[in-house]
Amino acid sequence: MVRGMALTAHMVTIDCADPKSLAGFWTEALGYEVVADLGGYLMLRPVSGAAGALTLSVQEVPEPKAGKNRVHIDFEASDRGAEVSRLVSLGARIVAEHSYEDFTWNILVDPEGNEFCVSGPEQATPDPSGSSG
Repeated sequence: MVRGMALTAHMVTIDCADPKSLAGFWTEALGYEVVADLGGYLMLRPVSGAAGALTLSVQEVPEPKAGKNRVHIDFEASDRGAEVSRLVSLGARIVAEHSYEDFTWNILVDPEGNEFCVSGPEQATPDPSGSSG
């Protein structure tokens, strides 16, 4: 830890039109459960209660998504192809597949069009240019 640093990432929030529906996708995709339902804002955490796991929340916003996300989540899977297929069966859509040397990843969108990436364990460091699609 950097001296004087007081920040720790603990939650990512996804804007959406229908939080309950989108929470359904993400709970199935990640093995999470809804731990707080504040109407238009739901918090999701791992069913196992894994310490240090990222909390995901979905929040209702009045405006539709426009353009590419400025921030997205990158996930790693031991079997990228199987995991991408599973996510598609849950309602995700594949946007693209990219490779950089021995690192390959898919860009997907959730049922509301929010981008996220899935890579395999081939390499720990993604594209150094920062482009993910």
